[in-house]
Amino acid sequence: MPDNGLDRRKILTGGVAAALTAGAAAPAFAAGAAPGPARSAEVPLRAAVLEYEDPWTKALGLAELLGQAGFEVVPLDLALPADEQPQPVDLIAFGTFTNNSGEYLEYVADQADSLRRFVAGGGVVLDLAQSDQYGAPVAYLPAGVSAVRTDADYDTVYPVDAGHPLVKGQRVSNGRLFTGRNASPRVSYETVQRWSSMRVLMACAASGFPPALLEGQFGAGRFLVTSLTLDKIRNGAGVVVQPAEAVADSAAFFAALSGYVASVRSGTAPAVVPTPMPPERPVGPMVGHTEPGSARIWARPGLDPSLHARWNCAYRKAGRHDNRAWRTVTTRIEPDNDHTLIAQLRGLAPDTAYEFVLTPVKEAAGFTPMAGSFKTSPAPDKPSVVTMGMGSCGSSVPDHVWTKIMEEGCDSFVMLGDTPYVDSADLAVARQKHRTFLVQPEISRMISSMPVWATWDDHDFGGNDFHGDYKSKRQNRTAFVNYRANPTFGQTADGKILTQRTDGQGVYTSFRRGPIEVFLLDPRWFSRTAPSWADSTQLTCLGTVQWDWLRKQLRRSTAPFKAIATGMIWDDKQNAEKDDWATYSYEREAIYDFIKEEEIPGCFLIGGDIHVSRALSYGPRVGYDLWQFIVSPLHDSTIPSLNVPSPHLVHSAVEPHVFLKLVADTTLDMPTLTATWINRDGERLFEVTRTAGELGHTSYPRPSGSGRHDGAARQAGAEGEGRHR
Repeated sequence: MPDNGLDRRKILTGGVAAALTAGAAAPAFAAGAAPGPARSAEVPLRAAVLEYEDPWTKALGLAELLGQAGFEVVPLDLALPADEQPQPVDLIAFGTFTNNSGEYLEYVADQADSLRRFVAGGGVVLDLAQSDQYGAPVAYLPAGVSAVRTDADYDTVYPVDAGHPLVKGQRVSNGRLFTGRNASPRVSYETVQRWSSMRVLMACAASGFPPALLEGQFGAGRFLVTSLTLDKIRNGAGVVVQPAEAVADSAAFFAALSGYVASVRSGTAPAVVPTPMPPERPVGPMVGHTEPGSARIWARPGLDPSLHARWNCAYRKAGRHDNRAWRTVTTRIEPDNDHTLIAQLRGLAPDTAYEFVLTPVKEAAGFTPMAGSFKTSPAPDKPSVVTMGMGSCGSSVPDHVWTKIMEEGCDSFVMLGDTPYVDSADLAVARQKHRTFLVQPEISRMISSMPVWATWDDHDFGGNDFHGDYKSKRQNRTAFVNYRANPTFGQTADGKILTQRTDGQGVYTSFRRGPIEVFLLDPRWFSRTAPSWADSTQLTCLGTVQWDWLRKQLRRSTAPFKAIATGMIWDDKQNAEKDDWATYSYEREAIYDFIKEEEIPGCFLIGGDIHVSRALSYGPRVGYDLWQFIVSPLHDSTIPSLNVPSPHLVHSAVEPHVFLKLVADTTLDMPTLTATWINRDGERLFEVTRTAGELGHTSYPRPSGSGRHDGAARQAGAEGEGRHR
């Protein structure tokens, strides 16, 4: 749901008690409303209600609809337990978006026991949709009964249990329920992603998943958990906000609810037969860090980890058909890493294609083995050709840009951040966002067929333009390491490089694949948290330990080509945001000075983030021509205003669905690096080629001019000539 500039978590005031004194906004209760199917005239059904206006449409209606259905409606007394209300009640109903109030959250937490007692004694609790509750369990359900909400929203609802009293008799159009409603609010908010011992009555897809209405039994009573917004029919001024057909659908549902509550109270309601959850969808496999003699295979199989904790990974050279060629390693599911696993394959040959299959040690009926393939890294001292893809800013939707990466012959890929967009402080949300991203069909095929490394940028770190002072960064780091198989994961609290997927600081790492070594920096975690090592009057970007690590790694590198990569760009975005290297120019210049003073050849810069692709040349800043390659976005949203003029700009393209193809070739007499920006349709946007000599290698012939470009070429780029070929 779009936020429309409003805070979806704002605490709302009012409720039924306020509505009763609101004059024209007062709901129509039993008095003056059409009578509904009460159990008897002598003992009418009574409903205690807590509801608030929808903060976007200012709509409500729960009390009114219950009154029309024959209930005597009273406000829920939040000062009293659920089973000790001033008047005995048969139904406790929480309206849509009630969790936007701290009153609701406090009540269901403090009164969980009394809500269970109320239901056990024959009452019914109806809990309607709750906004922004991804990964949140319904707090008061008894042991063995559970429902956990997800953030997904839908405009479709299908009957699942057509004979159930709450479903039978509802209007059905083209197989769907509640089809006549306006788009705001949507028909279903925060559906259920997991449940146990509950019956699915309605769902947002014809398959029956995810559920939109669940029924649970406890003692003589029932729990109803739903994501439907059927109670939102009228605004505070009394104006109807839904078409007549939708209002009629709402009235029909609450009339059915009245009959259902009466049957529960009389003991004639049908027993609840729980609906089993479908098997959890597997994620992966994903090929992670790969060296000449080893590889890491990551997966989240999705089977019950209590039954399938141990997994076999069988692997062999591709093309071998002899079963004796298979070798097998056994690994375990890691509960602390969101039930993912990593299998470490060893004893591999360099620059060789392999295939692998993951299966549970204990046989699982119907489980499809998780299979993939990869090519090991070439030996570092051997002439070779490596074709590496890079990209940033990817959406969690099907997109054939990922297929084009494979078709272009990339043998490896680096995710430069905002892959995926997380934008949440909730660990459950972050994990699900990673899962949703990796199961996209084209992404899934790619990550199972080539090694993948990753760093993060602002949106997978926390949110737009977020820095190291973000209080919830630890949750998102946990999700990041859960869903990656990098060689290292930042550092421990005492400054040691972290090789395990455990709690730590930052996510920086480096790896070498043949002629290319990539240094994936983390400019997020440490930024603004301490004085800079380069200028004590300023705040740091990298932090001291990461800076020392980078210097050590650069000094020891023998790779002909060295990519120093971050999600954010190395120059100035020239907007109000501070997440670029111009903000930390004192540290950026210290990096450049170090490369120059140590005479480290082959360095170039990688950036992403800005939804524009660019190539910039800074002249002999490090003793040779220093280039920056910016590639963004993989998705469809560009930001033309960030294609800013620069005296260093050589090429640029405001183009969606773009990736960078780096070809490093040391089989030539003069080793060469070619960078090509390609869109998902295979169109070449522009290209830069540099030789080892042009990048500072003195052991190779160095042509005159050192690869510098004349002012006319730079000015053409600065003026944004779109595509260059």
